[in-house]
Amino acid sequence: MAERIECSVEYVDLENDQGRMIPSVRVRCGQCDHETESFGTSARSVRRCLMLLKEECPEGEGDNHYYHADEAD
Repeated sequence: MAERIECSVEYVDLENDQGRMIPSVRVRCGQCDHETESFGTSARSVRRCLMLLKEECPEGEGDNHYYHADEAD
């Protein structure tokens, strides 16, 4: 069974390719502090970050984890 990992969400402004600042989210893994970012501040953007955490896990444990953040509900 996958281990539940609580993640934190930070609302930030990120620069896009045209140099404009876009309201965005940054999600941090509660276990290893790896971060992912997505443009937008909706629950959908948070869920995208959670999926990126699963795909990018630097410890290779993404398939064994269920990443969760209250803001994604």
